[in-house]
Amino acid sequence: MTCLAAVFLPHQTAFAESADANALYTRHCAECHGPDRLGGIGPALLPQNLRRLRKKAAMKVIASGRASTQMPAFGDVLSGDQIAALVKLIYTPLPRIPEWGRKQIEASRREAVEVDHSITKPLHSADPLNLFVVVEGGDHHVSILDGDTFKVLHRFKSRYALHGGPKFSPDGRYVYFQSRDGWITKFDLYTFEILAEVRAGINARNIAISEDGATLAVANYLPHNLVLLSAQDLRVEKIIPAVSMDGVSSRVSAVYQARGRKSFIAALKDAPELWEISTDVEAMEAGRQLFALRRVRLPAPLDDFFFDQSYRHLLGASRSIKGAVVIDVDTGGVVARPPLPGLPHLGSGITWTWKGRPVMATPHLSEGAVSVIAMDDWSIVKTIRTNGPGFFIRSHEKTSYAWADVFFGPHKDEMHIIDKRTLEIVKTLRPAPGKTVAHVEFDRYGRHALVSIWEKDGAVIVYDAKTFEEVKRIPMSKPVGKYNVYNKITFSAGTSH
Repeated sequence: MTCLAAVFLPHQTAFAESADANALYTRHCAECHGPDRLGGIGPALLPQNLRRLRKKAAMKVIASGRASTQMPAFGDVLSGDQIAALVKLIYTPLPRIPEWGRKQIEASRREAVEVDHSITKPLHSADPLNLFVVVEGGDHHVSILDGDTFKVLHRFKSRYALHGGPKFSPDGRYVYFQSRDGWITKFDLYTFEILAEVRAGINARNIAISEDGATLAVANYLPHNLVLLSAQDLRVEKIIPAVSMDGVSSRVSAVYQARGRKSFIAALKDAPELWEISTDVEAMEAGRQLFALRRVRLPAPLDDFFFDQSYRHLLGASRSIKGAVVIDVDTGGVVARPPLPGLPHLGSGITWTWKGRPVMATPHLSEGAVSVIAMDDWSIVKTIRTNGPGFFIRSHEKTSYAWADVFFGPHKDEMHIIDKRTLEIVKTLRPAPGKTVAHVEFDRYGRHALVSIWEKDGAVIVYDAKTFEEVKRIPMSKPVGKYNVYNKITFSAGTSH
């Protein structure tokens, strides 16, 4: 939030209270947050966009302000009742789904005034494929880290509340960020410059880039659609309303590049349906339609899903499915129903070969366990008990170990190291007692593992991947995610895609 101020009489009726809050919002807040709460300089103030900010925390932000932003403190200006009235307003849904179509998207688009197209090599001396992009959620910045020296090469202010999964062009030169408010930012890792920005939605879930690097797909919660952008200049190429074959308007759970299939695959959150959108330019030249949509009916809507390395099979989960379900993307048929415990965080899944069999591993958001699943018959190979529910698991092709956090609960300061050969926990690290430890990413060679301390006064800790000894500690502001260029563009089996 950037600016909130109001005068509220606490003993008026609920109707008058609402009307008063709306009028005062228009007077004091609309310039930064938009007249309809859809965002502007400041973020959108809608329940969907504030999902990760509890009402009690929102009241504290209004009273005390937010460091490293333009949001001032109003505790000396507003009473507790006045602040409560504003919180009630911003957590009230809009009466209808707001419009945000091609006209609004194109009006928001900005490109760098001057771009030197003659630059074909990095203007820095670091290995461009061993850079880490670190998203710092504490003060809304991004740091570019040299994966060889572990020095910060560049740091810049990002959009508010970036999603943790940036995407890279196939050659690794460009990285694309997405904020929860739907802002898409194109950044040049050769020049360390922002090249273009556009707001593709009001509340966005995630982004994907096509196999040829030509198109970005944006999965939106608000409005209900999938937006396709040119990766070159972020112009709109197509908007696909998220309406199921049964006519149900839906949020889009997520969208991913289906490597080797030359397509995007997306799932609807409010309807039991999977989409495959073609990005095959050669097929278009042969007379078939670019961005053609193929629909697959599912047993239930999916909240989270994971693809095997062939992108032929999808392992999906939702709160309405007991366990999980495996879908053949080609036929739409149900292949298996693995009895996974808890709520698996499939988007964090990793794969490797165990005793000659392809396996994947996933942590669980509601149970202290990591499930290891054989992908040849989708049976549960082992359930590894952990000290609490986890959020991320990571590895690398050149290491024998997987690192899994214990994100939720009293053991949030622990990081388990699992031997991928024995499927046993061989070591538990506590790099910052009492603080949340999460999200590992390896350098391109698998020699070092980088761990986040998820605190405002946090850090990225570099470990030797063989000895598990600390190499370096780099202070950062809640580094929610670190993304190695090489691992991401090669679709490493040890990291999420």
